[in-house]
Amino acid sequence: MTAMPADRIVLTNQFLIAMPGMADEAFAGTVIYLCEHNDNGALGLVVNKPTSLTLGTLFEKVELSPPADPLAETPVYYGGPVQTDRGFVLHEPLDDEGGHYSATLAVPGGLEMTTSRDVLEALSNGAGPKKLLVTLGYSGWAAGQLEEEIGRNGWLTVDAAPEVIFDTPVEQRYEKALGLLGIDPRMLSADAGHA
Repeated sequence: MTAMPADRIVLTNQFLIAMPGMADEAFAGTVIYLCEHNDNGALGLVVNKPTSLTLGTLFEKVELSPPADPLAETPVYYGGPVQTDRGFVLHEPLDDEGGHYSATLAVPGGLEMTTSRDVLEALSNGAGPKKLLVTLGYSGWAAGQLEEEIGRNGWLTVDAAPEVIFDTPVEQRYEKALGLLGIDPRMLSADAGHA
């Protein structure tokens, strides 16, 4: 087994919080849940940018019976600029057994992300995870790219808290994620400091 370099940071199961002044419009004001971060890069889902599409409409588009209200009225989120025609379901871990769906990534110590249709079929039938967030698209970084962006003061990171995703109104998620760091958003500057 190869040991990870001592200076290697692993950001899996963390929030990436965009700094004020983020130049990339796709990420300005976002909170991203990192599902995977390793030597090959990173993959995450934006958790605070709802679209006008609802789950009920999405289910109709993929020819499934819509889930029951209020789930049918839940917005589908913009997960990021990569594969925006593909769905990603971020949800609570279902149990220690795992393997409920054919394509699920279990985030170590965190949530699960499923990309297979069977999770939507379960929801359509009144089963499936109770706490979930559905996105179209994901956010991805090549090897070393995310670390470089963090080094340029583009992002803050903090251990993820599922309640920010599942129990916090969308308009409060950015502020709540910053609060995990003990930061008031009004105290942040868009300018990077250099000593």
